[in-house]
Amino acid sequence: MLEDKNQSKTSLAELGEFGLINHITKYFKVEHKSTVKAVGDDAAVLDASELQTLVTTDLLIEGVHFDLSYMPLKHLGYKAVMVNLSDVYAMNGKAEQITVSIAVSNRFPLEAIEELYAGIQLACDTYKVDLVGGDTTSSTKGMLISVTAIGKADKEDIVYRSGAKETDLIVVSGDLGAAYLGLQVLEREKQVFKVDPNNQPDLDNYTYLIERQLKPEARKDISGLLKELEVKPTSMIDISDGLSSELFHICTQSKVGCKIYEDKLPLDPQVISTCEEFELDSTMVALSGGEDYELLFTVPISDFDKVKANPNFSIIGHITAENQGLQLITRANQEIELKAQGWNGLKNN
Repeated sequence: MLEDKNQSKTSLAELGEFGLINHITKYFKVEHKSTVKAVGDDAAVLDASELQTLVTTDLLIEGVHFDLSYMPLKHLGYKAVMVNLSDVYAMNGKAEQITVSIAVSNRFPLEAIEELYAGIQLACDTYKVDLVGGDTTSSTKGMLISVTAIGKADKEDIVYRSGAKETDLIVVSGDLGAAYLGLQVLEREKQVFKVDPNNQPDLDNYTYLIERQLKPEARKDISGLLKELEVKPTSMIDISDGLSSELFHICTQSKVGCKIYEDKLPLDPQVISTCEEFELDSTMVALSGGEDYELLFTVPISDFDKVKANPNFSIIGHITAENQGLQLITRANQEIELKAQGWNGLKNN
């Protein structure tokens, strides 16, 4: 059925800032005892406890990080939370609270903001985190979303990027490249729609790719899986900017080199078939695509038997001495120097 374009919309100016905050936060529940006071006062009150606190924040800007011509607002709200929770999980921590601040232009009615916060609430309910604050203001251009996530971890459990050692195994969760290809499919369909607005896209062959782009899931489960296996990573990072960029971060912080193997990179069948269709190199997509929000980590080689058969993990290489650099070993057994070609938020288009 076609959407009724004549539905009445509620102007945000009618509610005002405080009315809007009350409206969009009234259904959020509090899950954690550490949340003493959530939304509704000058500041949230959190119980410090004996654990160490993890804090991370991300800013998403319309036209830079998302395109509302194909990104539903509910999905955007969900994804904005995932981006931040993923960083907490990459520290081997447990996310407990978030704050959300938005700036919107007057083209967004109340109903649009309700959709955005429906996605944020779904993320909070699914991942058991509390919304404890934020801000709303006006924007002269489009929408901006800033989310801060707060987590906790035992001091002994926190994993940094700087702990990788020579001979450590390099491990990645899940598969790579699907989110980037999902973006390529959506961008292609956007261009087709511009030419022929009556053309309805057939996306049946790309369902996994599009889901990975529009509704990614942070890997909350990995910390528990590793504890069950009695494995503590020596370093860890989430894959937001692309595998090669994240490897550079770990190797730079740890003062090591690495070798990864092309034939070990985990690729979903939809990634392989869509790379062929778009005439893209699947290895480059896996290395540089970004937005997978999988976890990349290193473990001691002595833990090989614990992780080798786990379906959630792929061992893709090992850590070397710093002077050996970062190398990709191709299927033809050639060594190619890795380059960080992932997302750069400050690079001019």
